[in-house]
Amino acid sequence: MMNEILEQSLLYDFYGELLNEHQKEIYEQFVLEDLSLGEIAEMAGISRQGVHDLVKRCGQTLKGYEEKLHLVAKFMSVKDKVARMNELLEYNEQMGREELVESIRRISHEIIEEL
Repeated sequence: MMNEILEQSLLYDFYGELLNEHQKEIYEQFVLEDLSLGEIAEMAGISRQGVHDLVKRCGQTLKGYEEKLHLVAKFMSVKDKVARMNELLEYNEQMGREELVESIRRISHEIIEEL
């Protein structure tokens, strides 16, 4: 799949608003700002273990949303398909116009089916 930090960031981008303000603040500091558990604990006035547990719970919550809704997976799939279409357009001299149009049409239908 993708690396863990990218996955955490994407999950947060798609589902972060479903966390409460305290969860968002701590999770952002850990994942997006790359602060240590100790730094976050000191600023938030909670234990390092409390930060660790909260970050872990938030991560599990965000993954749970993805398991149900698949928004990140759909986004990544559509992104890959658009990249394929762009490659086809970039290297279209190897195929005829009709073949190019049909290939792009096929990929666009795949995208529509996913959404």
